Amino acid sequence: MPAPGAPLKKLGFLTIGLFDRDRPADGHTSTLEIIELGERLGFDSAWLRHRHLQYGISSPIAVMAAASQRTSRIELGTAVTPLAWENPLRLAEDLATVDLLSGGRINPGISVGEPMRWESVRSSLYPDTSDAEDFSYTRAERLIRFISGEPAWGFSGKDGVVEEFSERVEPHSPGLRERLWYGAGSLRSAQWAGSAGLNLLTSSVVLVPPEQRHEGEAPDFAQIQAEQIRAFRARHPLGERARVSQGLVVIPTDSATDAQREKYRRYVEERTPRTLTPQGPRGFLPAKDLLGTSEQIAAALYAHAGFREVEEVAFALPFSFSHEDYVQILTDIAEHLGPALGWRPHRS
Repeated sequence: MPAPGAPLKKLGFLTIGLFDRDRPADGHTSTLEIIELGERLGFDSAWLRHRHLQYGISSPIAVMAAASQRTSRIELGTAVTPLAWENPLRLAEDLATVDLLSGGRINPGISVGEPMRWESVRSSLYPDTSDAEDFSYTRAERLIRFISGEPAWGFSGKDGVVEEFSERVEPHSPGLRERLWYGAGSLRSAQWAGSAGLNLLTSSVVLVPPEQRHEGEAPDFAQIQAEQIRAFRARHPLGERARVSQGLVVIPTDSATDAQREKYRRYVEERTPRTLTPQGPRGFLPAKDLLGTSEQIAAALYAHAGFREVEEVAFALPFSFSHEDYVQILTDIAEHLGPALGWRPHRS
């Protein structure tokens, strides 16, 4: 665990890669250009979020494959891949393939649980097996075994003259298992990730336990997140050395134009009310977006109990901004906010 005020060791960013319905190629190209910019600016990692049946990246693994051929150093991750949409064996094949193509730079982040809007999508996603699908941690455990190289079935060797089969998922990428992450929002999921020996992705969302929901009182997001991180490390084989990355939304304005500052202010203002009260039966609570100069944001982060538990971050880019906005925000993070947090850019 880092000491208060310890230098930030790894700095990354997260994007969902928006695109226009009628011009989807432009949005994907923009995402690739943003990743290339991240590498030039010295970021340690770039992360992609799955967005199924939306105008965002539905296939981050394909985008990571493309990005791996346009970059040479920056690590590429998913934050996160909802396993409810995936076959663990096929996903293991794809991840290992892209990891090898990238030279060992892939960081798969995963989560479990029922797909969003399950009742609407079940007939399209699993028309014949929807009642039998298992969306529990068991699905993640299958993926972990396959990526680890454990036997996937009971056959290996030649079948005929040419066909030769392996007992494990192929290709196998050594080291990928150690770069598996779990996106946790609850205490239970953080503890499970620790017991499974995964790395932990925290985000700008936590699930507030029922005992911490008090009418008229805003829960302490930062404290809840810090408690989850400590619970994760308490279960992890590496203990205090277990890796955790934080993913808050930060919007530095150091080099922003007046128009951008006003746009960002309205964005944060519209989103703030939802951060005041847990939503729904699960107690869904987003974090407040951090807007201001890099100096102001750094001060807010050092006062954040969750941030004080981590040595690496993957700050989330706002979901609805333009390519030019992302260039400005990433440049300010790399040139101002990161250094204010003690981070040093990686220069090739």
